[in-house]
Amino acid sequence: MSTVTIAVIVAAVILVAVLVIGVTAVLRRRRLQQRFGPEYDRLAHERDSKRKAESELAGRQRRVNGMNIRPLNDAARASYALRWAAIQEQFVDTPQDAVASSQELVVAVMSELGYPTEDPDQMLADLSVGHASTLDHYRSAEETSRSAAAGTASTEDLRLAMTGYRALFRDLVGEPAEAGNGSSATEPEPMIQAGETQPELAVVDPVTDEPDQRLIPTNARS
Repeated sequence: MSTVTIAVIVAAVILVAVLVIGVTAVLRRRRLQQRFGPEYDRLAHERDSKRKAESELAGRQRRVNGMNIRPLNDAARASYALRWAAIQEQFVDTPQDAVASSQELVVAVMSELGYPTEDPDQMLADLSVGHASTLDHYRSAEETSRSAAAGTASTEDLRLAMTGYRALFRDLVGEPAEAGNGSSATEPEPMIQAGETQPELAVVDPVTDEPDQRLIPTNARS
């Protein structure tokens, strides 16, 4: 076999190897983008590198795959649903307390599922593997909770925080994100503009978007 022939074969092998590596990288990136959704873009922007983001996301997958994450049984799911319903009712009278309670409940569900909850940043990283679609809602709710603790959150901010916690809560317990009254569970109501009246909103539960009988005047009830 001549030197030229050997060189051609070696070059062909290298080319095939490069193509295989390239295709593998593309497929890996596509799988990560599909699995992590907006979390992929957020991390790539934060790390200023898709390669670094992909390496970190792959590491998150390996970590979570090594955990004993287990779904809730029916009894636990029903119990948490009742506790969430009570928190939603609490929101009408004490919205700030309700937001704090919803945060605690979501963390309790995470813990029962098997997620370590001691480190908030690590907790978010772990959740991103299986719950990336609702993680931004949770981040926003956490930011509002900090504002509420500092006394700078409005009632509208607190309502949006509740919808954020509700999105992740439903995802964690296995409910569809749009379960309930037919509208998106995470879609916030339009904010009331200055000068507008809000008689309709006065009789609507700010979290469930359903009529609250306690807020409907007696002479208007059917």
